[in-house]
Amino acid sequence: MVKTITAFAVLLLLLLAGCTSQKSSPDEVRERTAQATSAIKQDAKALADGVKEGWSRNQPLDINKATKDQLSNLPGMSTEGAERIIDGRPYSSASELVSRRIISQQEYDKIKDQVTAKD
Repeated sequence: MVKTITAFAVLLLLLLAGCTSQKSSPDEVRERTAQATSAIKQDAKALADGVKEGWSRNQPLDINKATKDQLSNLPGMSTEGAERIIDGRPYSSASELVSRRIISQQEYDKIKDQVTAKD
């Protein structure tokens, strides 16, 4: 899909470049095409990352693999709490966050339905 979008955008750019009344040198066309292709690749990657994040949002967050930012975005979770979770890895179950005194029971109660611990 990303390749199709990229190819379409490059084709559109080339068509638009050919429809201008001002003559462009082949080097200018190549440069503009390269810039447009680079921008499209960045946008496509951002879109793919967003879709990937959206799909996984309905699934519990794996505390053994989650980033500090992902953990910090959990309800009531501080940056320090996220760092403690990362420092205490690996976990065999999410409830170990409480039994190992990584976070309090109150903190865990806020996130227990949103986290898991996978191998």
